[in-house]
Amino acid sequence: MNDRRVLLRGGWVLSMDPTVGDLRQGDVLIEGDRIAAVAPHIEAAAAEQIDASGMIVLPGFVDTHRHTWQSCVRHRYADIDPQVYFAEMLGAKGAAFRPEDVHIGTMLGAVSALDSGITTMLDWSHVQNSPDHADAAILGLQDAGIRGVFAHGWPLVDGPSWMFDSRRAHPTDIRRLRERYFSSDDQLLTLAMAARGPEMACRDVWLADLRLARKLGIRSSIHMGAYARNAPVQGIAQMHAAGVLGDDLTFVHCCFSSQEEIAMMAGAGVSASLGVHCEMNAQGIGDIPFDRLLAAGIRPSLSGDTETKCSGDMFTQMRHAFAYYRSWMGGGHSRVANAPATLSLRDVLEFATVAGARANGLAHKVGSLTPGKQADVIMIRADDLNLTPVSDAVGAVVLAAHPGNVDTVLVAGRTVKRHGRMTNIDLDALRRRALASQHYVLGLR
Repeated sequence: MNDRRVLLRGGWVLSMDPTVGDLRQGDVLIEGDRIAAVAPHIEAAAAEQIDASGMIVLPGFVDTHRHTWQSCVRHRYADIDPQVYFAEMLGAKGAAFRPEDVHIGTMLGAVSALDSGITTMLDWSHVQNSPDHADAAILGLQDAGIRGVFAHGWPLVDGPSWMFDSRRAHPTDIRRLRERYFSSDDQLLTLAMAARGPEMACRDVWLADLRLARKLGIRSSIHMGAYARNAPVQGIAQMHAAGVLGDDLTFVHCCFSSQEEIAMMAGAGVSASLGVHCEMNAQGIGDIPFDRLLAAGIRPSLSGDTETKCSGDMFTQMRHAFAYYRSWMGGGHSRVANAPATLSLRDVLEFATVAGARANGLAHKVGSLTPGKQADVIMIRADDLNLTPVSDAVGAVVLAAHPGNVDTVLVAGRTVKRHGRMTNIDLDALRRRALASQHYVLGLR
């Protein structure tokens, strides 16, 4: 049991909770794994004191969709035809991944996420080539120390049979994982289904998969509407017609989903995840539907998607989201009349925290510095040269901060980064194992 008491003293607090507000100078008291209080001044003489003066204190970022297993082949696929990525990573290379490659890729991605201030991440793990691969991915998240949602997908061995009008049901190993690792939902790691939906599976299969997820009491995350080939499928409309849309679903991308389909999402409480940097880099993926989602009342969450095509840190996602929307709407290009005319910096920070927590089914636990919630907190050095002197803390975080500015990261009250350095992780060993895995996957000597 964690009975540690920690007082973060004197920081510029961005709580992301309207009832708590922002504090130009404030304290955050942590007791065990929870936030006990947020106030201008807190007396806690017996607590461990952490000087937060010169820091921006805010909730940890929440990533809602990351193919973390691919981290060891970062940045390889952004400059080439997207079809090469699908053919290789979801084809022969993915099928050849060993459990140890899944473990180190997942661990590297999760540690990097923590280092950049992401304290919660949904690991969209569609490399379930065997039960050992699933165990390795879960162990990678555990070894990193992140708050994770493990989204269990399908194998890449005989991949086409799983991804093109598939008649193969979701792997039954998900039942074992629920019982062995995720029997409680009140823990650092929880379970979801990385489901295929109407764009990849035949009707009876995707309906059965969704019924399985709901029987197991877990959320489902589904790619929707990416690339023009998926527009005629109208996957969201199919699910709406079947009466199965619900607030336990998150749809990723939705670039070619129609406005009518997005209205169906909104009516059923379905959340959205946008991998903005990756979507902008993925040629032909389609219009990032910020305006259409917001017009329907959906506050999208953000993700690092795949680091094979983009940067995974949340600062990059926020900056691109803000710039994309401002540029797009500034030119009067919105296809929906009631889309917001502009997007604020605070809106974007909310997408990276509150909206992300909601999309991961964890809004009751994380996403804001609210007393009673889990103590997932980050501290950003406001006196670093790229930020100082800070005049607007939200603007500093969204427009200019980067992972190197992240001084301290706490997950459930545990310090995983302090003074700009990861704690309890052998980074040299991590680098060596990641490089060896990359060499194996790419066939290098």
